[in-house]
Amino acid sequence: MKILVTGSAGFIGMHVCKTLLKSGKKVVGIDNINNYYSTDLKKERIKNLKQFKKFKFIKLDLKNKNKLKKIFMAEKFTHVINLAAQAGVSYSLKNPYSYIDSNIVSFLNVLENCKNYKIKHLIYASSSSIYGLNKKVPFNENDNVSHPISLYAATKRSNELMAHTYSHLYNLPTTGLRFFTVYGEWGRPDMAIYIFTESILNNKSININNYGNMYRDFTYISDIVKPIIKLLNKIPKKKPKLKNLKTFESSAPFNLFNIGNNNPVKLTKLVEIIEKTLNRKAIKNLRGMQKGDVSTTKADTKRLKKITGFKPNTPITVGINKFIKWYKEYNKI
Repeated sequence: MKILVTGSAGFIGMHVCKTLLKSGKKVVGIDNINNYYSTDLKKERIKNLKQFKKFKFIKLDLKNKNKLKKIFMAEKFTHVINLAAQAGVSYSLKNPYSYIDSNIVSFLNVLENCKNYKIKHLIYASSSSIYGLNKKVPFNENDNVSHPISLYAATKRSNELMAHTYSHLYNLPTTGLRFFTVYGEWGRPDMAIYIFTESILNNKSININNYGNMYRDFTYISDIVKPIIKLLNKIPKKKPKLKNLKTFESSAPFNLFNIGNNNPVKLTKLVEIIEKTLNRKAIKNLRGMQKGDVSTTKADTKRLKKITGFKPNTPITVGINKFIKWYKEYNKI
């Protein structure tokens, strides 16, 4: 097994690479180290991975289809985990073209090479954002997801449709993972938990969207990585149409899973947990709902548990404590 992990300098990418390497797997990481957030943090993640002899890093933008083709040709991957993407809902309002380049064009290049070089299994990141205006909770993989409310969500839904097309046309096994608000050590600086922690420690105000009436299914990083590793060998096979499962009526070797904690936390409660862990009070700026945002996310994880035997379940208090401990160590506080 030789695995390509795109987005290896990213938050989830680094943790996936590290877990694979600890188990003795050969891993090639690709990342363009863009400046969406601190490149220093991304470089530190890669430095962390380079301590493993079986890790190889290649700096590359996946839009470069010719160079990507040469890498596939030379490395002879067996599996691909595509975690590279332009993330963030609010940023998609400001810089929409980067989402088409990173999430559509680049993903097409990955699909083409997976097809051409007979990859055994492509696992790729989708997002809970694709559920958009759905009112029914918890969100289930069979729910209608045809009404995304941000360009970011639209590109992630497009990834699922593109992957299904390649599974159907070329018998390429693909598995899409709908992540629900991932957090933890080495986390992204644009995420709420990171922003709140940093702001409270620096006596800066924090924005509380929808006046605190927000619920998020926060999912700790190890609860994301474990099922990804388990799913590597759970290769979708061509199957007959399934009754009462509209999303999976296709006979293509294609699968989708929610990965979430199935236990949403109210935004005001999250702030209280961070305040208690830091032993400091936040300066709160209450404001309305922001464009492209949704009030509640909650994952139905029954399919994930049925296939992998694993259900994400790290309590938010435990995860926050681990994140803040890392944050203080990393920033020498």
